[in-house]
Amino acid sequence: MKKLRKDFPMLEHCTYLNTASSGLLPESVFDFRQGHDLDFLIGGSIFREKTDDYLTGARETLGDFFNCKPAHIALLPNFSMGFNLLLEGIPEKSKILLLKGDYPDINLAVESRDFEICYAEIDENLEANIEKAVAENEPEYFAFSIVQWISGIKIDLEFLKRLKQKHPNLVLIADGTQFCGTEVFDFENSAVDVLGASAYKWLNAGYGNAFFLFDESVEKRFSPKAMGFGSTFGKYKENAVNFIGKLEPGHLDTLNFGSLKVALELQTKIGQETIQKQIENLSKKAKIEFEKLGLLEEKVVKRNIHSSIFNLRGDERLFQKLQQNEIICVPRGNGIRVGFHYFNTEEELGYLVDVLNRET
Repeated sequence: MKKLRKDFPMLEHCTYLNTASSGLLPESVFDFRQGHDLDFLIGGSIFREKTDDYLTGARETLGDFFNCKPAHIALLPNFSMGFNLLLEGIPEKSKILLLKGDYPDINLAVESRDFEICYAEIDENLEANIEKAVAENEPEYFAFSIVQWISGIKIDLEFLKRLKQKHPNLVLIADGTQFCGTEVFDFENSAVDVLGASAYKWLNAGYGNAFFLFDESVEKRFSPKAMGFGSTFGKYKENAVNFIGKLEPGHLDTLNFGSLKVALELQTKIGQETIQKQIENLSKKAKIEFEKLGLLEEKVVKRNIHSSIFNLRGDERLFQKLQQNEIICVPRGNGIRVGFHYFNTEEELGYLVDVLNRET
């Protein structure tokens, strides 16, 4: 772990528990970015002739990482842009299920369009609430975050498989921004039909890169309208009516998608299973400690499944105390949000608990 932490210099100066807001940039990604821009500085348009190599490399690395065919992967600058482009391809008046209080870039994007919308509550009975809402409203699409951005509540992925079996025509559109990079995820063998994510958080790839994975069977349920030069440029987009091309109408940044490739390679080198095990270990121990202190909402305490994101009961005074003790976190909702990544340690968790126990 000490060797892995050296890739993140900021960890030498603080306890960084704010990956849910912004992932740290690894030195390996930084080194790539420096070399990339030096090559661009020297080579100009000659360097840009390698654009397809960078984009194809990122697409194929994503395919290996998540077990998804590269031809079914779209590259976007961020999740929000891709999700909005996708929504433009859904017929008006379609019925869409959302979660109340889900990430604004999901709910606001859907609510701003002419869809019929129904909702399920986010609480300790999340899965039962979803099942009831689907049975009562019969939505055609369900758009949701796998991990909730404020509470850290994580949906049961096995439940999604059962839901899909009972409602095979329901299209599951998942935002994995607070999920991807925290555990092994096999897209082809999941119930998710569409997985989108920005990669600047738990994948530590920096800003300006995102991706959408599609199950081929649901592409006919969307009719994206965007088209441009990028729609037919490069490997996997040779066909003028290619689905992913309709989500990539313009130029894509080789710096950002090259960074994504390097970040994925770093996690692959460490081992996705190793990362998942470390995060799960920290999450379980953190939940026990926070429960003892009475810092968690009841809806979180009552759930068996949880992510590594926690919202601790506290006000501005608590936030300032954590900041003064060089614990990097952020106010969210009615509390203070902290999150544990694979580079965090049990010693850091112990330090956080110690600070939380101090009277001043």
